[in-house]
Amino acid sequence: MWQGDWRDKIWNDLDRSWDIIIVGGGITGAGILREATRLGLQALLIEQRDFAWGTSSRSSKLVHGGLRYLKEGKIGMTRAAVRERERLVQEGPGLIDPLGFLLATYEGDHPGRLAYEAGLCVYDLLALQWSHTHYSADDFRMLAPHISQSGLCGGFRYGDAQTDDARLVLRVIREAVADGGVAINYVTAGEFINSPKQADRKLKAGAVAPRRLRIRDNLTDRTEQIKARVIINATGAWADRMRAQAGFGARIRPLRGSHLIFPGWRFPVAQAICILHPLDHRPVFIFPWEGITLVGTTDVDHGRSLEEEPAISPEEVAYLMAAIEAEFPALHMTLDDVISSFSGVRPVIGTGKDDPSKEARDHAVWEEGGLLTVTGGKLTTFRLIARDALKAVARFLPEMPVPDKNISVLNKVDLSLRINLHGKKTELPERLRRRLLGRYGADAQRLLDFAQPGETEAIPGSLAVWAELRFAAREEGVIHLDDLLLRRVRLGLLLPHGGRDILPRVRAICTEELGWSDTRWQQEEKEYLSLWHNCYSLPQRSAIPDWHKLLDESAEKEGKKN
Repeated sequence: MWQGDWRDKIWNDLDRSWDIIIVGGGITGAGILREATRLGLQALLIEQRDFAWGTSSRSSKLVHGGLRYLKEGKIGMTRAAVRERERLVQEGPGLIDPLGFLLATYEGDHPGRLAYEAGLCVYDLLALQWSHTHYSADDFRMLAPHISQSGLCGGFRYGDAQTDDARLVLRVIREAVADGGVAINYVTAGEFINSPKQADRKLKAGAVAPRRLRIRDNLTDRTEQIKARVIINATGAWADRMRAQAGFGARIRPLRGSHLIFPGWRFPVAQAICILHPLDHRPVFIFPWEGITLVGTTDVDHGRSLEEEPAISPEEVAYLMAAIEAEFPALHMTLDDVISSFSGVRPVIGTGKDDPSKEARDHAVWEEGGLLTVTGGKLTTFRLIARDALKAVARFLPEMPVPDKNISVLNKVDLSLRINLHGKKTELPERLRRRLLGRYGADAQRLLDFAQPGETEAIPGSLAVWAELRFAAREEGVIHLDDLLLRRVRLGLLLPHGGRDILPRVRAICTEELGWSDTRWQQEEKEYLSLWHNCYSLPQRSAIPDWHKLLDESAEKEGKKN
């Protein structure tokens, strides 16, 4: 699909009339491209960095209804999300899978057991299922043996789901491209040019003058002016930059959410555990993902430039470590146990609230001077967001058919998958078959066909296999090493030092599949390791506050209140 001179072929075919140009290659842009191609529209997606480079590869990996939204009275938002969750779980096994959540209750908790019970009943009813159960303290200890025992009254288990967010974006985009859509990364949107009103008057009744957009190929510096009946700004946290070019003021409040990653053996959890942070009572999740344990998230204003890759701050490290220390004191976790970190910037619509966590997470669709902006919302509801965007531009595309509400989000794939083992075709183990079908869909068998001897074996320290690296390098639009190791196959997050120890074997794959010279590899390796050190490891230890002291001060304040 994206092989050889694919970029040149796309670039040479840009000078035509598009129905829709989508700016932004995260899950929102991917969803719009997918829905547009299904409706027979000529749709182009451009992304200034890599596909899923922004928030859509740095989420908490959860496909969920948002239990906390019930507390805010957002029944409709929660209903839509839990039903989309159920749909995605059914359609994307191996990519979107169920995940059990544990919620402990302690003496003096507010809200207490009755409030949790009521909320979970509503949550399940909205999803048209019944998944939650209450456990006594003794039974709950069996489910979560390492949590704090002091004052434990029991707890609940309920169901949600998780995904590999970057792979979800890639699968949606690739299925759209297979249906006739066009997508290209490392292309920056520049000047937005709305057609003058007098030009509109010369058109036939019902027609719309094309909007124009100047774009630049970041790899070659070539430029082009392209046109479409509709241009959609789906750049998330970066939406105000494009809106400013069209003459509109800022509306986005960028909020940073950061996570810590630990080895699964060092921080063992069989399912997700939701705790209320001892410092501010915000929910924090600890859950298994891809063989590791993920802890997050924070919710703070992101005051840094959006042009820089986000990174966890010393204060956020201390905040997350404080939550771990308070809820899992028996594990004695330290900074030495951290494998990596990552941070994403959420595109939240600002209303001026003092507490960032109180800002609404709803999505918004704005049509301003010929530019449609889609921003905010949740990973889980990307299909609904895409359809809202297309509904908003229907007046510019009068021939566009009504979307079929019953069509699947992801293409149905049910293949046996076989590998050539010792000269004989052999079916894959079910665990690997499920993984590859979920992440690669209809391309899964081709991935296996490209595999060289030994490449269906797991990469040490991960659930991925070597063949995934080869396929991604050959067919998934990889431009830089961080594309491969941070988004296509998530080894930069899962392995110590960003996977430094496996780089010699990665080099052999990149040399063969991408044609990189020794000089190119050395440059890519240097830039990747520098990026990992600056943005995916930990800040300087000396800058990280003492979280034990923070906990002591908080306990002292609580003691004085009581």
